[in-house]
Amino acid sequence: MSRPDRFTDRVAIVCGAGCVGPGWGNGRAVAVALAAEGAKVFAVDLHLSALEETISRIEEIGGTVETYLCDVTKSDQVAAMVEACIARFDRVDILVNCVGGSAAGGAVEMDEAVWNAQLAFNLTSVFLTCKNVIPHMQAQGGGAIVNFSSTSGLRFTGSAQVAYAATKAAVIQMGKVLAVQHAKDGIRFNTVVPGQLHTPMVEARLAGQRFGGDVDALIASRVARIPLGFMGDGRDSAAAVLFLASDEARFITGTEIVVDGGMTVKCA
Repeated sequence: MSRPDRFTDRVAIVCGAGCVGPGWGNGRAVAVALAAEGAKVFAVDLHLSALEETISRIEEIGGTVETYLCDVTKSDQVAAMVEACIARFDRVDILVNCVGGSAAGGAVEMDEAVWNAQLAFNLTSVFLTCKNVIPHMQAQGGGAIVNFSSTSGLRFTGSAQVAYAATKAAVIQMGKVLAVQHAKDGIRFNTVVPGQLHTPMVEARLAGQRFGGDVDALIASRVARIPLGFMGDGRDSAAAVLFLASDEARFITGTEIVVDGGMTVKCA
């Protein structure tokens, strides 16, 4: 059950608040869940079309949302985005980094340009948003930053995605370093680590990459790896974000919540 006053008067930047299709991707679910509990949401994505369902879902529940188009791998665009949020809402209390994506290949077969693009997309984006948000949180006396990693950053998950795995592991460690460095500022850093969720990405991209477009076959193969026997979706990740960003987690920083139905434990 949502608590409509949990984040009243708090401002949340959600990077990657859009989605590749209808349904509950991580960023969309986070943006809607925060709005449902009273936050003013600054929804950031690269394309307006990806944000349309996010906007409509927030408006349907009477939430507050402001959208901003930004390439979070570009330093100047990120700086402008954060300043636009401050200009609109005067502060930023919560930052959630949901941007990310994978590319296949190991060190030998992966082109260097793909490696560099993965670093920018999955890791530099988190660095840049943190770099620009932290000074504002310091000035206002605190805040909460939640970054998204992946179970690929914890262990080998069945396919060679060396850049994705490396960057997602780095996101976790970045959060730990910043958590200690900025504890005195009242800023908490934690990480959500999703496993194999049923997000719109399954139909839009993954099935074509791995199962020749057979969505049912892909879903069956993923469910078979999960001890709970079903795939969660972006709403499960969002529930973890709500906790980590809230006052209930006031004594929690520098750690992770794994949202994977027990898959990582089973396969360890």
